[in-house]
Amino acid sequence: MKPLRAIYIIWLRDLKRHFRDRARIVGSLASPIIFVFILGQGLGSTIGNNLPVGGGAVDYKTFMFPGILGMTVLFAGVFASVSIVWDREFGFLKEMLVAPVPSWSIAVGKIISGATIASFQGCIMLLLAPFAGVSLSPLMIAELIPTLFLVACSMTGLGVLVASRLKSMQGFQMIMNFIMMPMFFISGAMFPLANAPAWMDTLSKIDPLTYGVDALRDIMLTDVPSRYAFTTDIGVIILLSVAMLAIAVSTFSRQT
Repeated sequence: MKPLRAIYIIWLRDLKRHFRDRARIVGSLASPIIFVFILGQGLGSTIGNNLPVGGGAVDYKTFMFPGILGMTVLFAGVFASVSIVWDREFGFLKEMLVAPVPSWSIAVGKIISGATIASFQGCIMLLLAPFAGVSLSPLMIAELIPTLFLVACSMTGLGVLVASRLKSMQGFQMIMNFIMMPMFFISGAMFPLANAPAWMDTLSKIDPLTYGVDALRDIMLTDVPSRYAFTTDIGVIILLSVAMLAIAVSTFSRQT
């Protein structure tokens, strides 16, 4: 029971730290709101608010909303793992590593707590769906929540993997920005990938966020054709989550 208790304690600690930091909560939601209502409105006005997709047309804000939801989960999940670097700088990580619990339980606790925080922020973004022209039914919401959590697990696992190898906050932020921004833009969150160049199409296929955004768009926008089958998206996300969890745990366990 010690590993399970350690996972629970780390999960609870990170959630308390997050919800007590109101500035962090507000700041993490500011960027998605700006993207949807400022960038979305501006670009939508430029292209006439009618984006041709699958032989039809859809409002640009509506099209990009699932992508911004994916961005929210990506940024929140990855930056939730920054607590590992923070704990290392202040010496708290050393105290956790010498505790009589397996080190893998610490990594799993960090991933689950980060995924929980990212999913929570994604659920808050769902409240803005009507303002973006997206109508959600109870069934859609029931499908979206576990999908958000799966995407968040893979993204948080990536963050824990990187944070386990870095020793400074500045280095973590630089590396993650270098990784996250290409992941976000190549995933098809901002524009359709149907007419993308061949090199971009190839990169999008190895981008884990592509399948998360496609799954979210498949659930939320029934009139917009998805790039892959929903079962394919979920299968890839589950495989990525398991792979990221295994690699992150293995990397974290080698720390001294």
